[in-house]
Amino acid sequence: MTEDSHEEATHENVPSRQRKRFPGISSRAYEHPADRSALVALRKLTGFDTVFKAMSALLPERSLRLLFLSDSVRVSDAQFAHLHAMLRDACYILDLEKVPVMYVAQDPKPNAMCIGLDEPIIVVTTGLVELLDEEEMRAVVGHEVGHALSGHSVYRTILLFLTNLALKVAWIPLGNVAIMAIVTALREWFRKSELSADRAGLLVGQDLRASMRGLMKIAGGNHLHEMNVDAFLEQAAEYEAGGDLRDSVLKILNVLPRTHPFTTVRAAELKKWAESRDYQRVMDGHYPRRDDDKDTSVTDSFRDSAAHYADTVRNSKDPLMKLVGDLAGGAGDLGGKLRDKFTGGGGSGNGNGGNGSRPSDEGSGGEGRDQGPGKS
Repeated sequence: MTEDSHEEATHENVPSRQRKRFPGISSRAYEHPADRSALVALRKLTGFDTVFKAMSALLPERSLRLLFLSDSVRVSDAQFAHLHAMLRDACYILDLEKVPVMYVAQDPKPNAMCIGLDEPIIVVTTGLVELLDEEEMRAVVGHEVGHALSGHSVYRTILLFLTNLALKVAWIPLGNVAIMAIVTALREWFRKSELSADRAGLLVGQDLRASMRGLMKIAGGNHLHEMNVDAFLEQAAEYEAGGDLRDSVLKILNVLPRTHPFTTVRAAELKKWAESRDYQRVMDGHYPRRDDDKDTSVTDSFRDSAAHYADTVRNSKDPLMKLVGDLAGGAGDLGGKLRDKFTGGGGSGNGNGGNGSRPSDEGSGGEGRDQGPGKS
């Protein structure tokens, strides 16, 4: 493995190793069900493209393009040549005909984004370039190319615009509430789109360990010798199952203002997909084709999304999700269940004894709280 890593460190204009290519692949092949259903519905709306093209005059896209052109480094054969090679390789693997423009921006915070209405722009920060090795960076570049192929850049630009607008009209109570409602909905969709793009990054890099290393570095910095993938994934399991109903509510409040899921959650979701039959079918060459996107059924996409959420609730270890599952399954004694969940006193076997001794609070530890560091 050490010899391979030395070989992969070379910055040549060829892939460091042979990777499978996916001619004509549709973004539906890797999109998260909730992300996919939202995108299909938007694409099916009559006049949707026309409306947002008309909005382009209001959005700061031209200003952003000029800003990056004037104050960042454009990736090319002459500048950051190794990143340019990765970008072309990612577009080749996902069969994206037009290679997006890519910039490196001076910022110590590790981050990357794909924005733009007419043509996507990929921006990576110096903090990210300095943090990741070649294979980890390849997964990030594939992640951003996945955003471009899915058309996420359009909606991300709109999200940036509306977020800035909300700040400007914060003094108008009703106006701010209306805009923030849209922003909150877009953020929920965008968190799912990040899971989709993580999958695209895996299809490009085709190295799950590199993808995991990259996410760990985003969470804990360049200290891989101090970190362990299995222990990192255990954090995700503890985060999901830990605490009581109060912690479940705190998790929701913590994630609402974010555009990205928490890093441990992303790692767990990506590993789950990498071990799924869907991923193996894509790697075997059996995947939806772009030519068939126009025939995609909105109803089927929503059905898949609903099935995914139902499965998530059914299998989740989160106290709130378990309660929702119990109620959906017809469980009784709602008052008793809520009382036990909020006080951490469930599971004693005396759920019908409502007015007896107060249940203990031993299940309400604080270890389930997550800080949620950087983005990519």
